Amino acid sequence: MPESSNKLIRFWEELKRRKVIHVIVVYATASFVIIELVNNVFEPLRLPDWTPLLFIIVLAIGFPVAIVISWVFDVSFKGLEKTKPKVDTESGDIAVSVDKTDIPDNSIIVLPFEDISPHKDQEYFSDGLTEEIISDLSHIDDLMVISRTSAMMFKGSKSPVREITEKVNVRYVLEGSVRKAGNNLRITAQLIDGINDTHLWAEKYHGTLDDIFDIQEKVSQSIVEALKLKLTTGETKNMLKRPIENIHAYEYYLKGYSAYSVTFTEEGLQKARLYFEAALKITGDNAFLYAALGNVYIEYAHIWIKQDDSLNKAEEYARKALELDPETAQAYLILALCQLWRGITKNLVTLLKQGYSIDPNDIVLIHYYGWSYIVVGRTSEALPLANRIIELDPFNPLCAFFGVVHFYMGKFMEAVEIGKKFDLPSNLDLPVARFYYAFFLAFAGNTDEALDVLEPVERISTSDFFLQNARLLKYALEGKKGKINELMTEEFVLAEKREGVESCWAASFFAMLGDFDTALDWLENSFDRGFFNYPYMSQHDPFLTKMQGNPRYDILMQRVKHEWENFEV
Repeated sequence: MPESSNKLIRFWEELKRRKVIHVIVVYATASFVIIELVNNVFEPLRLPDWTPLLFIIVLAIGFPVAIVISWVFDVSFKGLEKTKPKVDTESGDIAVSVDKTDIPDNSIIVLPFEDISPHKDQEYFSDGLTEEIISDLSHIDDLMVISRTSAMMFKGSKSPVREITEKVNVRYVLEGSVRKAGNNLRITAQLIDGINDTHLWAEKYHGTLDDIFDIQEKVSQSIVEALKLKLTTGETKNMLKRPIENIHAYEYYLKGYSAYSVTFTEEGLQKARLYFEAALKITGDNAFLYAALGNVYIEYAHIWIKQDDSLNKAEEYARKALELDPETAQAYLILALCQLWRGITKNLVTLLKQGYSIDPNDIVLIHYYGWSYIVVGRTSEALPLANRIIELDPFNPLCAFFGVVHFYMGKFMEAVEIGKKFDLPSNLDLPVARFYYAFFLAFAGNTDEALDVLEPVERISTSDFFLQNARLLKYALEGKKGKINELMTEEFVLAEKREGVESCWAASFFAMLGDFDTALDWLENSFDRGFFNYPYMSQHDPFLTKMQGNPRYDILMQRVKHEWENFEV
């Protein structure tokens, strides 16, 4: 399409977004009524002959004024509010163009500390320091701290500070470097005001590896002082808390976390497990390390490695962590995931709510907390949690969860638009992104577009869980029941039946094919595995609702409704 046409389309969309078209229609209608009224009453009231012309001139003068006001301000029953800038979806970044007045005063991004060690082999250490400072600062309620995933997007970036702060909508930037040679350390750090592009403070710290915790605390405390933040006793206590006291155990933890976070392959998880176990041998019982091991076993279960055994081990480590420290937020997340994958959702929301009350900045915990509300059919309560992910971690793929929430509210077209906003179409190399984007499109009625997105899935050789569901969706939309039956291996069926949400997906696939008996088998399993989102199952899903009037479906919906209506957190 020619550039001029694109500009016209964008201009037209902006006119609609700013409600200019709405104001023009209302103004024109009101003007017509006024002129007709004047024409009908000026003679009986013996008004001068020029009265209608005067009103026409006044209304004509007011027309451009009304357009300007509607462009600059949002006109509503609340009065006039300045129109918020448009979300930038053209650049490929999940970023918002913002007014300087919209940037929270107490907000910061901690950029990845640069490894300037002689052999450039201490990246795990510099990344660990970055994460620990983020964690320290996240304990301060009055400070908004951008989470790790988005911060790491700027690793090695030479972008100007002002550009970075605008992309993530914060005021301050902390940057620095780490030089580690043997047991010797040199760390530099500087705090920059992104609005004024001025340095608030800069410091160099020299010491040995044994001083790392003290240096970390000094950096965090310097930020508190520079921003003139007043900490509560609890916030100060959390900032000074050292989950691992021994420096050698801490190094093992950092190496394990690096192996764990880079890739969730069996090899990466195996390395992480061995490092965490080595750290535990040094520290003895340690809640932080038990939670780390619990996370490893959760991921084992996630990639289908001895699922039952892995879930049992994950739960065991989570309970050990809570026995030592009831304030271990990760342990509540692990217990919740164990329940979710066992199809037990009675205490799911409660467990995640407990974890969230301890750490409201853990993005994965927030994500699953939001999911828990979808599972129990309180989908609207997931919206503020989806918004919090966007606020704290704007470059995290989990921001697309905002679209998932709209999907389960039955707002399928909105889910598609949100998927575009958060760049799902540009991340189709990720099976989860491909599946969800195609899912949104299919339920919005855009079958051809969905099939275009799904076209490559047959040629991809891997058997990722989301990729397998993407294949099922493709064949369901194409009406190829035989192909679906081929995919339904014993292993995959077992995995799909473990969780209520995935079972509901399968029910929709078979309902698309018109195989309602099989669809109901899956839907009953979905309910038995703890998924009772009654509004979605009975009203929103366009394929499941085709079964209305089917006795099995109607009886099941009565059971789902009863569970939904009587659920309490």
